[in-house]
Amino acid sequence: MKVTKEHNERIATMTFASVYPHYVTKVEKKGRTKEELHQVIKWLTGFDEDQLQELINDKEVTFKTFFQKATIHPNAHLIKGVICGYRIEEIDNLLTRQVRYLDKLVEELAKGRKMEKILRVEKNK
Repeated sequence: MKVTKEHNERIATMTFASVYPHYVTKVEKKGRTKEELHQVIKWLTGFDEDQLQELINDKEVTFKTFFQKATIHPNAHLIKGVICGYRIEEIDNLLTRQVRYLDKLVEELAKGRKMEKILRVEKNK
């Protein structure tokens, strides 16, 4: 599926606080915890618990602002696959790709994938 300019704009203006409860529901329904969700978000964005709580509580923080404040993990490019009908590695818009990275990590957590796989921990050779 091709990502449109309108889609990118909609993603950019969505607030993190409006989507976050859906992430929590998705992972908890599958037996994972909010703490594990926060660990995944921290890995991707670099936000510590206090920063994350501020972003969750601030109803005005859009995904654009959320990811502008983030320090994206250097291994984030290893997140691949299809999420919401889009192949992540084919998304040209950086912000939309970063949001889909987060969506994919939440999906993997909910599906019961091991944390070291979700966090793209490289094995020692």
